[in-house]
Amino acid sequence: MSLTITFLGHSGFLINDGKHTVAVDPFLTENPVAVHKPAEIHCDYIALTHGHEDHFGDTLPIAANNDATVIANFEICAYCESQGVRKTEPGNPGGRIYTDFGYVAFTPAIHSSSYQGQYMGVAAGLVISMGDVKIYHAGDTALFSDMKMIGEVVKPDIVMLPCGDRFTMGPRLAKMAAEMIKPKYAIPVHHSTWPLLTSDLSEFHPADVNVKHMAPGDIWHFDG
Repeated sequence: MSLTITFLGHSGFLINDGKHTVAVDPFLTENPVAVHKPAEIHCDYIALTHGHEDHFGDTLPIAANNDATVIANFEICAYCESQGVRKTEPGNPGGRIYTDFGYVAFTPAIHSSSYQGQYMGVAAGLVISMGDVKIYHAGDTALFSDMKMIGEVVKPDIVMLPCGDRFTMGPRLAKMAAEMIKPKYAIPVHHSTWPLLTSDLSEFHPADVNVKHMAPGDIWHFDG
């Protein structure tokens, strides 16, 4: 199956299967490296890893502009509903949300989660299944041993791994994560956005995994 994957910068993506588009962590307005504006985003779903501003980002205006369904943990969905979002699909790690393109599943992630001082539930990773292609977006996380099990269960074609250090794992540990998960391709994310995050990815060279470097605005036509 063919997918069109657009990198929005930081940890954000648009994933399109030809009929449906999922926006993941659409952080644009306050993102210094973003090349898209919220009004330019057209999607059917918004999938969120956690509630921090650099991931929740422009969820509310994008959801309103597109009448999009927000897929996130229970607390984030409840907050979105309180802000006028009409369609939400709450879940939590271990569960799946079935959709007209496939499903979104939640995995553990080791990180905090809040929005403007409000608790936003546990942080998560996301498994996005479209047709026969599976994508694992790890969210913001440290390295943890169960990533090996996620790889064995999901068998992802593509994994998106944070590499910025300080708030998540850095390139060396992300390399280890990719080698445990064993995807076909790994995309490094959550780096270089601000000086606090590393821009040196020289240690991110996992064995037997193709590394796909993407700059904000890049479009990848993936043929599974």
